[in-house]
Amino acid sequence: MNVPELIERKREGEVTSAEELEFLLKGFLDETIPAYQMSAWLMAVLHRGMTAQETADLTRLMMSSGEVLSLVDLPGVKVDKHSTGGVGDKISIPLAPAVASAGVTIPMISGRGLGHTGGTLDKLESIPGLSTSLDTETFRRVIREVGYSIIGANDSLAPADRKLYELRDVTGTVPSIPLITGSILSKKFAAGVDALVLDVKSGTGAFMREPEEAAELARVLVEVSGKLGKKATALVTSMDQPLGRAVGNALEIVESIEVLRGEGPPDVVELTLVLGAEMTVLGGVASDREAGRALVKEKIQSGEALAAFRRWVELQGGDPATVDDPSRLPSAPVVREIPSERTGFLAGFDTREIGLAANALGAGRARLGDPVDPSVGFVLRAKLGDRVESGRSLADVHANTDEDAARAAGRFRAAVQIAEEAVAAPALMVEPARS
Repeated sequence: MNVPELIERKREGEVTSAEELEFLLKGFLDETIPAYQMSAWLMAVLHRGMTAQETADLTRLMMSSGEVLSLVDLPGVKVDKHSTGGVGDKISIPLAPAVASAGVTIPMISGRGLGHTGGTLDKLESIPGLSTSLDTETFRRVIREVGYSIIGANDSLAPADRKLYELRDVTGTVPSIPLITGSILSKKFAAGVDALVLDVKSGTGAFMREPEEAAELARVLVEVSGKLGKKATALVTSMDQPLGRAVGNALEIVESIEVLRGEGPPDVVELTLVLGAEMTVLGGVASDREAGRALVKEKIQSGEALAAFRRWVELQGGDPATVDDPSRLPSAPVVREIPSERTGFLAGFDTREIGLAANALGAGRARLGDPVDPSVGFVLRAKLGDRVESGRSLADVHANTDEDAARAAGRFRAAVQIAEEAVAAPALMVEPARS
């Protein structure tokens, strides 16, 4: 096959066949097709798109580029959840034990933070001793005992995705719905799941800022999953403000434990119940979403979800005492209030900027492999629509030095809009579930 011809055809909007996709991907992986040619083809995809069948073919090839786990020895339907990322998004941490205690088997493959978004693995690893790097047999053993396990993807799962993403990241071809779809689904389905619940974020802290873009990504993710023989449901949810009140790794673990105790911020609780309802339906333990929501809520209120989380922490090497005493988690030496400079109503967040400010404190990384400080971040004292008073705290900043705290406070204030008139808080759900 002629690579320049394939690039030209995609540039003109033509369909690339499964055989041609296999040729391109294999050639890129074995380096017989140079990165500059693959970059040109990716740019053509960015501008001309792909059909659902093309996207499914690409996803299947990426998925089969490495090990594909078989989890048939585990009971029931294997269900995972994926979020496209945001600020303060700790939902997987209370969600997994709540849904697992309801009877759903959850092999959860999660990621690390990059850019302005936080990563589930980074949050969990703020628990002393906890490991998210397990061999396959230990992964299975943990799931058999407690119903779920959360680990990171190893190098053998969908290696084509990793190599393609590295190229996309340096060639301006990341924001392509077909390529995003292939990246998400290839890793999830290589991990052996049968069904997937997708939380597609929209707003100032999301990669898909516009609701229409997020809704299109949700639609494509579900359609392509179906073409690959997998069940999927996608919801579009708001990221126009940080989710919950905590932004930062150990701080978000504290908030997650509060949710599992039947407390926690209303938006984190609500999204846990909504996504949990979807997972119980796909997992076959609830007849509909209403029944699933009630089941997940009951498991939290009874304490079963918290008990599952405590046992899971222990099984993956963490200190279970932190679940009952979160003060054992890493804490920052400097905690300062960020007072409001005026009285009014909180009318807007530049959520992405708040995520970047937390990262600058050390909560995140600019590149994969950078170290992460588990103790730093923000705890919000006001959310959109709340009245704020001059001199009263908008948030607390947790930092290592007074200088770090002062810089972070300045960035936080600049990311907040205060209006004279009351504004309505945004709806958490932007689009209903798609299935």
